[in-house]
Amino acid sequence: MTRRTLKLGAVLLGVGGPGQHDTWLSPEIPGDASVDIRWYIARARQAEAAGFDHVFIVDSQFITPDSPHHYLNRLEPLTLLSAVAVHTSHIGLVGTLTTSYNDPFNVARRLASLDLISGGRAGWNVVATGDGGTAGNYGRDEHYDYATRYGRALEHVRVVQGLWDSYEDDAFPRDKRGGVFFDPARQHALHHKGEHFSVAGPLNIERSPQGQPVIFQAGDSEEGRDLGAGIADAIFTHAQTVAQGQAFAADIRARARAKGRNPDEVLIVPGISLTIADTDEQAREKERRALAGKDFRRALKELGRPFGWHDFTAYDLDAPFPEVSHLGARSFKTQAEQITRLARENGFTLRQTVQHTLESRRSPFVGSPLTVANEIQRWFEAGALDGVNVTVTVPSEFALFTDRVLPILRERGVVRDGYEATTLRGNLGLPVPENRWTAAKSSLVD
Repeated sequence: MTRRTLKLGAVLLGVGGPGQHDTWLSPEIPGDASVDIRWYIARARQAEAAGFDHVFIVDSQFITPDSPHHYLNRLEPLTLLSAVAVHTSHIGLVGTLTTSYNDPFNVARRLASLDLISGGRAGWNVVATGDGGTAGNYGRDEHYDYATRYGRALEHVRVVQGLWDSYEDDAFPRDKRGGVFFDPARQHALHHKGEHFSVAGPLNIERSPQGQPVIFQAGDSEEGRDLGAGIADAIFTHAQTVAQGQAFAADIRARARAKGRNPDEVLIVPGISLTIADTDEQAREKERRALAGKDFRRALKELGRPFGWHDFTAYDLDAPFPEVSHLGARSFKTQAEQITRLARENGFTLRQTVQHTLESRRSPFVGSPLTVANEIQRWFEAGALDGVNVTVTVPSEFALFTDRVLPILRERGVVRDGYEATTLRGNLGLPVPENRWTAAKSSLVD
């Protein structure tokens, strides 16, 4: 049996995402890092040199003046990753594409193209858009409700997977001597007609060496968890404690098993933030300074995102948290409900709620390289995670992890010594999905 090893992802956030209000001020970060392809290539190479499994590009398509700096001005994920692909050779390339405001055929073709360009290293982070304002950018008066968003997401992914099977693996003999370029018997139209989509097919691109791009997904609502358990190879999440991580993993795997899937083929890869210094005391002081430097006004503005970018500046900061959870119904409903419940149960004012959101960014992965390595190993061996997604902004901070923490984990056998495959699926230890048409023929023979 192959030894289980920790999977590694790098989330590239340029000038800084939510809560990273001053990140862009670092002299190591170009002011235009979020739109500078050279910055992304350099960070991807840094991660590849450290043996990371993938880089991950987050995305959304609606902004306000108060959106995080990185969100205001950033490159489209698959365009970006296609450029990174030709400057790397092993690291996976995972990009976010929404099922709410894309059609399956275009998504299937774009991701299959990235998969071929990279030699089988593409991954799709499936999202059902939470930012309700996105509707106005796509000709809709109103954003989809939760049931529609997730019903559409499931059908969307199934259609894309069907399109990725348009060609069996041996559909293109390319036999110049025999004059046979293509075997039409191995091309298959989809002819899908469903609740949300009608797609004829076939897709005009062959399968890559990994069969299909790896599917990632994030979502903590009931609908989100159920979707992830049904379609995802790997799930992005967040947890503050080992117990929370264990509970999430157990829930997802139970749902996957109930859907007839092998639960061991669903990886749990939470996002983590790191604060590393020579000693634990220095790391805690480093974290304290970082938290003290958070901009309260920007945090107050960012608090509005789960509530459909509701403007909280109009409220008395020292009055009880307002009853606005309903505003998250067509946005990030679960997050809005969690914030409202936290405030109500603790009797928080609006000011205290914002302060709590800032302080809750404290990470369990703070300390010396040895302390951080020990903590990551503890979570991993407890089954609270299968891998980690590390936020990357300042290169020297990322290097503290790659150059000082990873060698400890590698020496202990927690992290593999080097790449074991040329595809993302291979390095994640995931099987290549068999083409459905080839599988159907095999079952007839059997």
